[in-house]
Amino acid sequence: MRGWEPRTLSVTDYIWMPLKAIRRLILESNGLITIAFKRALITKVRMRADADIAEMEESKIRDMWLTSPYCHIEPAMAYQLSLPILILRKKGVIQERLLEKGVVGTYMPEFSLDEESFDYLQSPEWNDLVGKWEDFVRAVVDIKGNPLNSNG
Repeated sequence: MRGWEPRTLSVTDYIWMPLKAIRRLILESNGLITIAFKRALITKVRMRADADIAEMEESKIRDMWLTSPYCHIEPAMAYQLSLPILILRKKGVIQERLLEKGVVGTYMPEFSLDEESFDYLQSPEWNDLVGKWEDFVRAVVDIKGNPLNSNG
């Protein structure tokens, strides 16, 4: 209903070399929305706290989820092209790397798939957030329409 034309690898576009296909799609796009769903459950983790320490330490991260690595790769590629990025993270997915609040500059809502989530998509908070993202997208469209070396 917003007039977007979403593109998704393997849905609207053919995958032959994933990174090359992602790059092509991002170059042809004016903005990116990434949805970080749950992918791999971490029940117990052992991490190296310091690269100089040979012993492993048990982490406090338990029963949390990782998402697809593409939820980090695609926004990073879009960021390099100064495209507007909107990331939504499912509740329970670890806030790390590009999924940390503030990393790409846009507020990142956390969502669940219960009935309240549908209410969120009608909320003033969501409308404000997506409206700002759309304004950034319109600015990209406008800039892409300018001739090279244009001052206006």
